[in-house]
Amino acid sequence: MSQHRSRLFRAVHAALWLGGTLLASQAALAQTAPPVTGEPETPAEERAEQAGRATTLQTVSVLGSRRVERSSDTASMSPVDVLPMADAAQEGPQFDLAQTLQYASPSFTSTRQTGADGADLIDGAALRGLGSDQTLVLVNGKRRHTVSLVNIYGARNRGNTGTDLNSIPVMAIDAVEVLRDGAAAQYGSDAIAGVMNISLKRRKGCEAVAGYGEYTRGDGENWLATAYCGAELATGGMFTITGEWQDRDRSDRSEPKGSPRIIGDSKVENRTVYINGDSPIGESAEVYFTAGMQDRDASSAAFAREGIGSEDIPSRNSEAMYPDGFVPFIDGDLQDRYGIIGVRGDMAQWHWDLSHTYGYNELRYTINNTLNASLANLDLLNGGEGISPASFDAGGFSFQQNTTNFDVSRYFDTVLSGLNVAFGAEQREERYRIRQGEEGSYLDYDGAGEGGNPGSQGFPGFQPGDVTDAERDSWAGYVDVEVDFTDRFMMGFAARYEDYSDFGTTLDGKIAAGFRASDTVLLRGSVSTGFRAPSLQQKYFSSTITDFISGEPVDVVIASNDSELARLAGVPNLTEETSQSATLGLTWTPRDNVSVTLDLYRIDIDDRIVLSGDFDTSDPTIGPILEAMDVGLARFFFNAVDTRTEGADLTVTYDFDWANAHWSTYLGANYNKTDVTQVNTPPALVGREDVLLPERDELFIENGAPRSKAVLGVDYERGPWQANVKGIYFGEQELGTFSGTAAGVPNQHYAAKASADVSLTYAFTENTKFTVGGANVFDTFPTRQNPDETDNGHVFESVQFGLNGASWYVRLWHRF
Repeated sequence: MSQHRSRLFRAVHAALWLGGTLLASQAALAQTAPPVTGEPETPAEERAEQAGRATTLQTVSVLGSRRVERSSDTASMSPVDVLPMADAAQEGPQFDLAQTLQYASPSFTSTRQTGADGADLIDGAALRGLGSDQTLVLVNGKRRHTVSLVNIYGARNRGNTGTDLNSIPVMAIDAVEVLRDGAAAQYGSDAIAGVMNISLKRRKGCEAVAGYGEYTRGDGENWLATAYCGAELATGGMFTITGEWQDRDRSDRSEPKGSPRIIGDSKVENRTVYINGDSPIGESAEVYFTAGMQDRDASSAAFAREGIGSEDIPSRNSEAMYPDGFVPFIDGDLQDRYGIIGVRGDMAQWHWDLSHTYGYNELRYTINNTLNASLANLDLLNGGEGISPASFDAGGFSFQQNTTNFDVSRYFDTVLSGLNVAFGAEQREERYRIRQGEEGSYLDYDGAGEGGNPGSQGFPGFQPGDVTDAERDSWAGYVDVEVDFTDRFMMGFAARYEDYSDFGTTLDGKIAAGFRASDTVLLRGSVSTGFRAPSLQQKYFSSTITDFISGEPVDVVIASNDSELARLAGVPNLTEETSQSATLGLTWTPRDNVSVTLDLYRIDIDDRIVLSGDFDTSDPTIGPILEAMDVGLARFFFNAVDTRTEGADLTVTYDFDWANAHWSTYLGANYNKTDVTQVNTPPALVGREDVLLPERDELFIENGAPRSKAVLGVDYERGPWQANVKGIYFGEQELGTFSGTAAGVPNQHYAAKASADVSLTYAFTENTKFTVGGANVFDTFPTRQNPDETDNGHVFESVQFGLNGASWYVRLWHRF
């Protein structure tokens, strides 16, 4: 109860601090701002505007087109979803961006991992069933950096980096634009599956939200305090600031209840501030800026170490410290920094934009409630009680990115029915570093194989040999042309050349076309080539970690791509992934309040980078080396496979008035199927294809995301009341087992399941409303499995909608 009161006090304190800080900022800005005239929109008017944007998709969009004159999705040659965030920030059941999009966009996937080390601390996000690093994320049209983490474990995004969407407060966002089309020829590396652009708010006024929720089983408490303020500057520009505090507690779905395992949501506390704005320079130019900062304290539970009497005790525990066993905690200190500074304007009908973007992400590990068993054993041999420190600094890693862009465009309305020409250049510098942990986090104190295992149990620290400081730079040039040949037929052409210092050059292109078959039907399609540069994280990550194979602990070395071990194993240097994409679809708008889009797609990826299977001590080449290192397995990053992804996206929106109420409905559905079409075996590894990509790892690639997903939402509004019902369908998944089908053990089959979210909102006044609701209200869980064969050692993998069950929540929104 005291802990509950403490969190309540912190939530109130955070809300007061955020509100006071942002109101002070508003007051300070008001002293230099011109007076604001006119009445604010009522909540009903705002909701009507948001509903219209959500259902008819008429919000202007820059994604997928470089026209200064923007277009809606139903007039675009490429499929673009526009997802307004106002209702999600004020009333939604999910408190972070990744989970908000998971339950709003059918082509988007983000599943919280558990029992997956650092992947528990950062939620991966991706489009169309592909990897998280094959989706490019932009903020206000500028490239956002990826995280420093590369996922090693978990049922999703293994071997991938990605972008941490949860480092951006939902309250700061106006809309999320999702381009469901290959776009590397337009935007560069990582845009194989598509592009997401997070458009930040730019509006006057202040608002704040306080929220609380928890799972119906009484754990996973979620506290939220967030506020936004925007004001016009005396110069005529705009300044906005958003602050957010979020505190999420652990959940535990371990079986049997009370077992030493902890399986569920990690513990997370976020403290985030974002600013965004612009100011005119003269009559034809403006300076603009964005800055974001988040500090996150996060903690995940590692596999439990057993108590006295188990076979595990001589090597991984100490009777004097944990006679009943223990759960090590992998605690992460994450820092994320992001900034954009730019100037743009018009000159002789040409629009130009010069900008610099900075991104930084750092993760440092502290392992708590642990021990170094070899140190405890040495203490015992020296006449002590067998004691080791219970906490270790295990080191960590960071990633930094600096990007400079210069873009120029012009629209010629006298050429044919319209011609837009754009061109530009980009220069980017990246740096990846690994910092070693303290000696006790990795050293073997009692001699290899003599009693206790070395390093901090749960997560051994980074060793001196892992320390990395790697850099690279790249530059690119592009041209992008869109032609309206007639009022009904348009085409787009894009080409991009990139030169990377670490692997060479690439040239990619895209052709898109749209034909308005009637006033209500637009046919559209595109073909493109693309690429994804291997991340520095994939090239240089190195660590010795503990994996659990069928419930048994095994020490595993992840060798960097440029290591001597990789060279001896015959692992070639990483190079870029290349892709060929095709999309064919249509839009239909039979009435102003109805829209339908259908798009079919195919994405072929060659030389896709994956994390290999396990090379063990029986390997004829590196087996003796592994024995000398006192580790059982080794893994490497390879350009190992070619894949083919085929699928379809469908959206249907309809809003209407009936029974003295306004109704808005939305249906979105995605189907995708990924197949490994070829395994690219290096000459030195011919004959060991089953080790390079075993069945279990192949299924992680093919079935890491559900093959189908659908979202059906209905909004009801009458007077001060608003209700929302949303059904989410997750298709089946099939993952592998440790034993494998060759041993007669069937794969893990996860049957299709459906979840549902509901909410009810009451507006006390135009400026205050209260929401109560629930998520996964039918308490649906994935299909049960054999815990000895799952990746996290639990009866459920982290698939589909997760493994926590139903939850409830409340939110209070107020506009100042």
